[in-house]
Amino acid sequence: MKKDKTKVSIGMPVYNGEKYLTEALDSILAQTFVNFELILSDNASTDRTSDICLEYANKDSRIRYFRNEKNLGGAWNFNRVFELSDGKYFKWAAHDDIISSDFLLKCVEVLDNDPSVILCYSDTIIIDENGKIIENYDLNLNTDSPKIHERFRDILLKQERCFEQFGLIRASALIKTSLMGNYGHADGILLAKLVLLGRFYKIPEYLFFERKHPQQSMNLIGCDRNNMPNYYLQAIWFDPAKTGKIILPYWKMLSEYCIAVLQVPLNFYDRIFCFPFLIKWAMKRRYYLMYEIIIAAKQAFSLKI
Repeated sequence: MKKDKTKVSIGMPVYNGEKYLTEALDSILAQTFVNFELILSDNASTDRTSDICLEYANKDSRIRYFRNEKNLGGAWNFNRVFELSDGKYFKWAAHDDIISSDFLLKCVEVLDNDPSVILCYSDTIIIDENGKIIENYDLNLNTDSPKIHERFRDILLKQERCFEQFGLIRASALIKTSLMGNYGHADGILLAKLVLLGRFYKIPEYLFFERKHPQQSMNLIGCDRNNMPNYYLQAIWFDPAKTGKIILPYWKMLSEYCIAVLQVPLNFYDRIFCFPFLIKWAMKRRYYLMYEIIIAAKQAFSLKI
């Protein structure tokens, strides 16, 4: 009997995830949509992550487990699981999050029935380390608009937590991007690149549960004194090779947004209407952009001395 082609690939990059990994894997294996593969990429964990992954891989043939000899950073590992995938649709999964049993089924139905949608996600519930509900997260962005510049505007100026990256994505669209970059806010920039390629659709049901806990990567990285995400440390988390180097995270973000608008095939109207939003983004962060130039100049001067 001929084996069905894998329709959905789920990629889970993981590092030292033993505390919540079992619960996350169980929620994936409980899906009512069963035609999927699960790719686990262990970034040289030092806890029981490897044992847990091997245990699950041995009991379910849909699971493939890979282990890196050294930690190559979050960006590399996120991209690795996509590169290893075969499915028509792709989903990233975090080792500490949970999805409802019909998450995949409902997302697949949306993508199958509407070719203009390239990413399907759902409403989000934020839970604590014990699974208790903290918040029903209800951010409504106009990312399903047929107008490209409206979708781009909302991702660029109104996006907060980038939960859409854990939705179900058309692999044919994702492969047209540069995937997860090794710089701060790479997830938000990836979403901006995707939303230029097609519409997002949000299922108005709470099917995704994001776990907030002290060991969460972004909590460990923290914020700066103005309560903004520390994009410098994010860049190092995405790529440890950047440690000790001159990094201009806000300039990098601005350049990547500009590159996305210039490189994605857009008509003249859509391209022109995206640039005012880039100017607005830069003006709102002008302090950070100027500050980075000063700090970089000081670092460069000290290195010469």
